[in-house]
Amino acid sequence: MNNKIIVKNIKISIIKVNNMDYISLTDLAIYQNSKDPSFTIKNWLRKISTIEYIGLWEQFNNDNFNLVEFDQIKKECGRNSFSMSPSQWIRRTNSIGLISKRGRYSFGTFAHSLIAFEFASWLSPEFKLYLINEFERLKKLEAKSIQIEWDIGRELSKINYLIHTSAIEEIIVPILTEKQKKSVYR
Repeated sequence: MNNKIIVKNIKISIIKVNNMDYISLTDLAIYQNSKDPSFTIKNWLRKISTIEYIGLWEQFNNDNFNLVEFDQIKKECGRNSFSMSPSQWIRRTNSIGLISKRGRYSFGTFAHSLIAFEFASWLSPEFKLYLINEFERLKKLEAKSIQIEWDIGRELSKINYLIHTSAIEEIIVPILTEKQKKSVYR
């Protein structure tokens, strides 16, 4: 399911993967660099603080995270020649916090919401606050929608129960004796 929110006049895609929200870093990066947002993401991934943060997130959330490769990346990270793309990070560490998508309707780099908030903070603290506010608004709308669906399901079940019991009472109960009616239906 794809959702979109608008933050500072920028449309930002949100996808759900394994019941977790992933926010488009590509869309967020447009805030700083509308011509080449992928450059902004790669630049962010060059920072040791970014690598450490994403690595820590992966350690908390990913049983298959490649710690050996992560340690190697941390050693490389301090060099001037170090560069890292989202697809390299995913491939080398078996990451689940970043997703690189290529497709007609959703493409670019997506990150778990906590990682995306960190990226937004690097772009601009003000932008991060706007992003969090819009994301929370979306979550409240989704929760309200789920509650409405649950209420409708509950009412439908109640109606179906009444129809079912009425049918039993009208069709089955009349052929029973008075003694059977007392023990079977009531």
